[in-house]
Amino acid sequence: MNTSSSSPEQPQPKPGANEPVAHTLYVLVDHNTYLVANAFGDIDGGAVGMFYHDTRLLSEYQLTVAGRRPSLLSAAVSRDNVYFRSHLTNHPLPVLGEEDTPQGVIHIERKRFLWEERMFERICFFNYSEQPGKLPIELRFRGDFLDMFEVRGQKRPLRGTLTKPEVLEQGVMLHYQGLDHQRRCMAISFSRLPEHISGDSASFHIDIGAHERRELYVEVGSSIVSPGRTRYRSAAAQACRAMRRKEQRGARIKASGRLFQGWINKSRADLALLTADLPSGPYPYAGVPWYSTPFGRDAIITAYQSLWLNPCLARGVLAYLAAHQATEISTFSDAEPGKIMHETRQGEMSKLNELPFARYYGGVDTTPLFVMLAGAYAKRTNDRAFIEALWPALELATLWMETNASRNAEGFISYQRGEVTGLANQGWKDSHDAIFHRDGRTPVGPIALIEVQGYAWRAFLSMSTLARQRGNEQAAVRWQGIAENLRRAVEKCFWMEDQQFYALALDGNGQRCEVKASNAGHLLFTGLPMPERGKTVARQFLTNIFNNGWGVRTLETGAVRFNPMSYHNGSVWPHDVALCAAGMARYGEYTGVVRVLSGMFEAATFFGMRLPELFCGFKRGPGEAPVAYPVACLPQAWAAGSIFMLLQACLGISIDAADCRVIIRQPRLPIGIDRLEVRTLQINEHSVDLGFQRIGDRVAVYIERQDGPSLIRLDVKL
Repeated sequence: MNTSSSSPEQPQPKPGANEPVAHTLYVLVDHNTYLVANAFGDIDGGAVGMFYHDTRLLSEYQLTVAGRRPSLLSAAVSRDNVYFRSHLTNHPLPVLGEEDTPQGVIHIERKRFLWEERMFERICFFNYSEQPGKLPIELRFRGDFLDMFEVRGQKRPLRGTLTKPEVLEQGVMLHYQGLDHQRRCMAISFSRLPEHISGDSASFHIDIGAHERRELYVEVGSSIVSPGRTRYRSAAAQACRAMRRKEQRGARIKASGRLFQGWINKSRADLALLTADLPSGPYPYAGVPWYSTPFGRDAIITAYQSLWLNPCLARGVLAYLAAHQATEISTFSDAEPGKIMHETRQGEMSKLNELPFARYYGGVDTTPLFVMLAGAYAKRTNDRAFIEALWPALELATLWMETNASRNAEGFISYQRGEVTGLANQGWKDSHDAIFHRDGRTPVGPIALIEVQGYAWRAFLSMSTLARQRGNEQAAVRWQGIAENLRRAVEKCFWMEDQQFYALALDGNGQRCEVKASNAGHLLFTGLPMPERGKTVARQFLTNIFNNGWGVRTLETGAVRFNPMSYHNGSVWPHDVALCAAGMARYGEYTGVVRVLSGMFEAATFFGMRLPELFCGFKRGPGEAPVAYPVACLPQAWAAGSIFMLLQACLGISIDAADCRVIIRQPRLPIGIDRLEVRTLQINEHSVDLGFQRIGDRVAVYIERQDGPSLIRLDVKL
């Protein structure tokens, strides 16, 4: 991800407001539209707002009653992530010449959702007092049309033109003419005619009798409409059905523990929330608020995490990335023929090339990960027709890997940005200070990262297997030979005998960055290391130098740049933990995998069952919660998907579709879970339900149900 911009601010209360501060932010997402607001339902400055295609449309949106923000009772997003609901109540309402309406007798409910690039909101008022009331309501609003990168702190010498608001009887239109010659519009419409309306506010006087209910409907979109109950209910039904369809994809997991099941359900709902149905298939956008757009690396890893349950996500990711593969050389966008996209943006700054992210290829790992995923997808599905259609993109990607590796004496894949506008570091740890030598020096380029060599090794082996299936034995032998040479070179150049660990990277002079980092866990995931070395590294991830009690830190505590509050140098990233755990399982550290999964589950309970993008790497203390990273994305696709990779490692499950076989190796169940079911697991034309049952200190595995033209084989090694 691009982490070069400044951190967002947290929203602050109005000066003098003697009421609770809504620190927690609540997110709604629908494809390219998302909305971030506080617990009151307000958008009141900072980095929150309603965004569309990397442009903030609604930058301020606040409800007041009698000139004050109502008192907060509670707020939540629904389990399926469709609705945001805030419960509020009134302060005393002064009415000239009459007794005041007492505090806490008017219930105010704000319920909103997004659908087809619009926000729909219903504001309900219910009077629980014995007396009628007159509610003076005001909605204040503003649209600044800032590019996402401006919201994050990027400065621009020039901006487009924000024209004077167009005030109509039932709403307000705002227009912005960008420097990219694109006209962007935002309209706010009301179901009631306002008593007063201006370019930034609308006020209403709502008469409400004793025990009566009144409603105000508001819509924010690209045009003025006539909001109301019928439109609201119709759009809500469609939004719920669309989310339900996404959430029902793939096999389902049922666990005996209620809290653990809650984590599974929340993670599944978050993946559905962040998945956009593109013409090429489903695609998980990276995360909200900063990365709600297609990213290459994030989507590939998210697809990998859920591949055993839901292979259609991997198919959609592969199809989209193949269609956006680089075809030319551009130092500005770090593009080379065959390279797979890192990210794409649709905001004004990217379209004007003020930043290189309109379609950016500055990720050295995305291309081998793309090939890796294709190989894993082929094994999981035996979908040879799709692989055949993807083959030209796979060949181009592999050619890029070979070309890049030819520039290095040992055949390693390395990176160095083309221009200063690009990312300095181009692995998953892409912050400017994430790659360094033991003494803290920044390495010179080109830089070869340890995990990327593992990805490339597995990618070449995948191409060898696929080529052999296509009947091209010559190409299969050649790619297998490249993989073997790469493996030998990694073992020779990256292994630190004195530390019994793999170095973080090699710099442009071939000098090792002798730093212990979680990147080596990704290498274990690929299976490149020799068995004894792999086991040695896996054990170190369970020691205090890496494991903080919640998960595996990105960096050992003894490193010169270790900082548990940093982005990449000592924090805990759930997706990184999951990859390390999968690597540990590959090298037989099954008990350690259960321990890591337990730590992640316990962390999730403190985050409302929604693991953030990352959290701080402070050591776990008795009775203490994990320390949040203040501006982490939430939800984040590969954080949500981490539970499924952790569970796969714990259960020891893999699928060979060509052989109609489910393979289980050394299965374990999470701590506190005595029974787990995997239901409607699709394998070719077959559907199977698997059961895992704890019996004493062992786990029994069996097929509960299967449908299909033949029997699924269950290969279990306890």
